[in-house]
Amino acid sequence: MPEGKTLEFKRDISSPKNIIKTLVAFANTAGGRLLIGVEDDTREVRGVENPLDEEERLCDIIADNIAPRLVPNVELMSVEDKTLLSVEVYPSGQRPHWVRKEGPDEGVYVRLGSTNRKADRELIAELKRTSAGTSFDELPLPDLSVEALDIVAAKELFKGKRDLGEREIVSLKMLTEAQGHLVPTIGGVLLFGKEREERFPDVWIQCGRFEGTTKSVIFDHIEIHEHLPIAVEQAIDFIKKHSMRGADLSQIKRRDVWSIPLDIVREAVINAIVHADYSQIGAPLRVAIYDDRVEIENPGILVPGMTVEDVKQGVSKIRNRVIARVFRELGLVEQWGSGVPRIFEEAEALQLPEPKIEEIGMRVRFTIYLKGSAIRPPYKGPSGDQVGTKWGPSRDQVGTMFELTTEHIKVLHACIEDSGILELMSVTERSNRTKFRNNVLVPLLSNDLIEMTIPEKPRSSKQKYRLTPKGRAFLAQEKKVKKE
Repeated sequence: MPEGKTLEFKRDISSPKNIIKTLVAFANTAGGRLLIGVEDDTREVRGVENPLDEEERLCDIIADNIAPRLVPNVELMSVEDKTLLSVEVYPSGQRPHWVRKEGPDEGVYVRLGSTNRKADRELIAELKRTSAGTSFDELPLPDLSVEALDIVAAKELFKGKRDLGEREIVSLKMLTEAQGHLVPTIGGVLLFGKEREERFPDVWIQCGRFEGTTKSVIFDHIEIHEHLPIAVEQAIDFIKKHSMRGADLSQIKRRDVWSIPLDIVREAVINAIVHADYSQIGAPLRVAIYDDRVEIENPGILVPGMTVEDVKQGVSKIRNRVIARVFRELGLVEQWGSGVPRIFEEAEALQLPEPKIEEIGMRVRFTIYLKGSAIRPPYKGPSGDQVGTKWGPSRDQVGTMFELTTEHIKVLHACIEDSGILELMSVTERSNRTKFRNNVLVPLLSNDLIEMTIPEKPRSSKQKYRLTPKGRAFLAQEKKVKKE
């Protein structure tokens, strides 16, 4: 086996500093085994001279240099007539551990792949929370009031599933009591905060479609700043936009078949949202579409105590209990731990390459591989805007390529001039603002057919909507098709 998250080789104990860092990282992450007497490059078994003396010296090094005290299982083992020192460390309930000389702020390490990485302040806090059994998103925000949550949007999403009164919101832990009154939890704000990004500026989803198999050329992208349950559908709409649709006629009833496995991607997107470490600062969740794969990334390493193999087998440790609970109530999550194994099973059933889960830096990346050239290549219209496939849109594609309905078409025509949401609702004779936004505006925004006039303030009362160059090209094509 090669070195990895839970395995490391050392030739000897002549460099105790690196050994200490590795054992600290094992204890803080998912445990692991250090074998001394093996070349780490060639994995050649060299053995340890004077193994009893070296065992005693190693135990002294561990006792003197790690805090809080770590007691790993140290034993001698024979391989190829040579004696090795084996040090087995279990995930610690006293984490974070640190290198004593470096102190609790600078000496905490975690294991990423086969390397040890110094933990920053946010990760150290996460290690403490997981050790204490506390969820980041259950923590209260005592400086906010109930009005900080978009209760109207939450009730709309829960309609038909459960009544969402104050008691139910408290039971879902979106609100909690602090200092004698109800305040939002971090999870409540992450899910339905009216001004979420003022408190958590990196909690949004960045979606991009890249040409080829690298990030050198991007030809379509969106930023999703909606409430997290709604953001799932917007991300899937963007992915669907770049997937070709065919038909399975082998059954009595026609079934749509997409070149990107939407069910698999949907599970991966939901998994990323539910398990992201929102205490980390620096980058949003990301969905990147290439010709041969889709990559979904979320901030934060795996929950301490978890390995990639654990995740693949369905072992469940929930990082964000409030978000997970709400997603389950909304039917977005079926059963804890079942999503990832289902992804691998479905990929195998579709004869796709096995998906990959990996920790890259301080992020987790889920890669879903596609069959051949599964992605629709971009079609550049006269203005350079992507408006269909490389063969140009057909009559059917004008009406269905972006899943457009008559309502969508009416809104597009209304957006020839800047229009507010109430004007657009009157065009479609809709009265429910939330449903109109979710069912009509969001798909048009996700497909880059319309845009906001004040994008930096999505919920501004002065917000209006207008056609994008792609939207204008789309209407021009629709007009041409009608003439034909």
